[in-house]
Amino acid sequence: MVGAANNEPRTIVVGTRQSALALTQTGQVIDELKRISEKHGFDYHFEIRKIVTKGDRILDVTLSKVGGKGLFVKEIEQALLDGEIDMAVHSMKDMPYELPEGLMNGATPKRVDPRDCLIMKEGTSLDDLREGARVGTSSLRRSSQLKNMRPDLQLDSIRGNIDSRIRKLETEGFDAVVLAAAGLTRMGWQDRISAFIPVDLSIPAVGQGALGIECRREDAGVRELLDLFNDTETSLAVRAERSFLGALNGGCQIPIGAFAVVQKKAEDSFDDAELELTGMVGSPDGEVMLKEIRKGTDPEQLGRDVAAALVARGADRILAEIGDNV
Repeated sequence: MVGAANNEPRTIVVGTRQSALALTQTGQVIDELKRISEKHGFDYHFEIRKIVTKGDRILDVTLSKVGGKGLFVKEIEQALLDGEIDMAVHSMKDMPYELPEGLMNGATPKRVDPRDCLIMKEGTSLDDLREGARVGTSSLRRSSQLKNMRPDLQLDSIRGNIDSRIRKLETEGFDAVVLAAAGLTRMGWQDRISAFIPVDLSIPAVGQGALGIECRREDAGVRELLDLFNDTETSLAVRAERSFLGALNGGCQIPIGAFAVVQKKAEDSFDDAELELTGMVGSPDGEVMLKEIRKGTDPEQLGRDVAAALVARGADRILAEIGDNV
């Protein structure tokens, strides 16, 4: 399993969570890796290993109260470190900024729709929600921004996979649930979306819509394969967003959002491409909403600059207060 040369047969074991979405996106990744392997003459075969994470086991508590970072990746990363799997497919928004020693993000494939969206009983826009409507979300980031836009809404925690959250519209009396458009897109369920929320109104989670393919640094064969799978534009954008996250020492369970757009200066190259990064930190009640937009060519420095600008406006105090209350 480990250490085969590129021209020798090798079975690559791919770790993933066991939800329908995780298995679907892992299958899509494997299909593309098979295509790349055949094109470049790698004799690689792939098998899936399902792994249950802490975030999957605890479904009756909001994510912000479960605590810690890496709720959906730690067990998978341990399997990587132990050599039980050779790569792991993660939703990038689940990945902490700091990865364990010996592991790395080997590829960031092309991003799909980064927006949040609404699945509604009635209506086709946020404005169509009745006053006092009950909206389900597991994300402090989403609830903070929704409360800022619509203080009248009743935001309640909702956990589980995509399908079970949608079913709760009927079974638990919600008027709408908020989900990532990317998950519905990968499942082929775009027709279930009632309304998209523009990124300038609901700043996405860091890396939302992107995948991270994690591997061992020492595994040259897997690294070479994943390098061919990497999408430069998505990688640049996500690097800026994750640098912002790291500078604020944040995780996916607190009201932090970031979204970067990449603009090429040359048609056939991303050399010296300019990035525009929007960063957000909000209070859980939505009353304070801090946003900064900066441009730059160094994604890591840009992330740090946007974080510093928000800290200067009090973002660190908001995050410290949240940390004390969870």
